[in-house]
Amino acid sequence: MLTLEKVNTDNKKQVKRFVELPFRIYADCPQWVPPLNVDAYNQLNRKKHPFHEHSDVEFFLAVRDGRDVGRIAAIENKPYNEYQKKRTANFYLFECENDPEAAKLLFDAVSDWSKTRGLDILVGPKGMGPLDGYGVLVYGHEHRQTMTMLTYNHAYYQSLIEAQGFVKEVDFVSCYLPADKFNIPERVRRITERVMQRGHLDIKTFKNKKELLQWADRIGTAYNDAFVKNWEYYPLTQREIDFVVENIMTIADHRLIKIITHEEDVVGFLFAFHDVSAAMQRAKGRLFPFGLLDILMEIRRTNTVSVNGMGILPEFQGHGGNALLYYAMGNTLLEFKQFAHVEMTQVAETTEQMRADLKNLNGVEYKNNRVYHKALV
Repeated sequence: MLTLEKVNTDNKKQVKRFVELPFRIYADCPQWVPPLNVDAYNQLNRKKHPFHEHSDVEFFLAVRDGRDVGRIAAIENKPYNEYQKKRTANFYLFECENDPEAAKLLFDAVSDWSKTRGLDILVGPKGMGPLDGYGVLVYGHEHRQTMTMLTYNHAYYQSLIEAQGFVKEVDFVSCYLPADKFNIPERVRRITERVMQRGHLDIKTFKNKKELLQWADRIGTAYNDAFVKNWEYYPLTQREIDFVVENIMTIADHRLIKIITHEEDVVGFLFAFHDVSAAMQRAKGRLFPFGLLDILMEIRRTNTVSVNGMGILPEFQGHGGNALLYYAMGNTLLEFKQFAHVEMTQVAETTEQMRADLKNLNGVEYKNNRVYHKALV
């Protein structure tokens, strides 16, 4: 018998079942990287995660004959709907065995929950903040998930979702750049030289992590303001900005964070991180007793760097900022002499200029994450 459970987030046993289900679904999958438990549990913690302060989230489990076989989260992002003048619901954290009946039960639960709130379209996977990866992986399943900000799923998920009547909203493409073929095009060099000669934009370099942290507030403000034209944008609260910046700064290497400044203001940024996915697989979600140490050691061992997060304030776009960021990051990566692989993660297919730039940098598109939508009638 198949049944649906609404998760009581104050019930530790139910929360644990929700969080731990993916470990069984991906038990034999060498590409999946488990999230850290502290992050996974925080998503269901209505007192800790800042998203719960302004929006509503419900969590569901599908249970067949006493065995958990699927899960999903239903989300109403109130600031997004207010800013975009929409009535959109989101689904997120969908995991399921290859069980169409269970998938239908979960999506019906989200649809019913959404319709009772007067929402008229369902979009997802789309999470509770900018650090949550978008979409379902529809291409590139043979490659390991390089960061938990980039989602991974079994290939059959696409069929389970599309069987519910969902159609494509937007694709997010990830590019692979072999370091030995990494090339800074002459056009980028020329633009960078002109920008530097004008003197109105500059690249800020950081001497150490302490200096980077001193700029955290300004970086957070720029992060909030850079994506106002993006389809997924809504103005983050200060708590959400602090949450994003804190998570970024925890794992950041000051040499791999590039920001563009105009006088003393941050007007652009590019974030890159050591790929520690192999250590996270070994940690199995646990930082202690040895997970954290192994992750710190993996920072020195890994030969892959993941670029995840690039933005320029709208009023400074078209002034050579992209070229400035590519040039600065390119030189840094070449100086590291550690990396054999560079990944640019989740570039929206609608950002045609950025995709063209990545191809000019010899990037090869090798992963595709798809966001879906469905009208609620």
